[in-house]
Amino acid sequence: MHWEHRFNNMVGRYNDIYRVQMQNITPHVCRHTYCSNMAKSGMNPKTLQYLMGHSDIAVTLNVYTHVGLEDAEKEFQKMQGLENARKEMGLSDKDDKPLKQNMFKMV
Repeated sequence: MHWEHRFNNMVGRYNDIYRVQMQNITPHVCRHTYCSNMAKSGMNPKTLQYLMGHSDIAVTLNVYTHVGLEDAEKEFQKMQGLENARKEMGLSDKDDKPLKQNMFKMV
């Protein structure tokens, strides 16, 4: 409760000064934000589960990790980049060989 009181005090002071009001922030909100940011940055889900202290990966992925349309669009762009690389290398969708790191050009 000590930290929640500190957070509420800071938000209250901010809201007294600025016209655009900030919603209440709790330490628990920070846990959700941390988990979402780490997942979006590509952290291994099992490592994230360990850091969050969850016994079940479902809690980490379904409750604490928040993704949206922007995140889906970024993943789609990554997949499109991979597809473009396959075409540039002359590989078709029917090739069973996975791409290897040494197959990519250094920029």
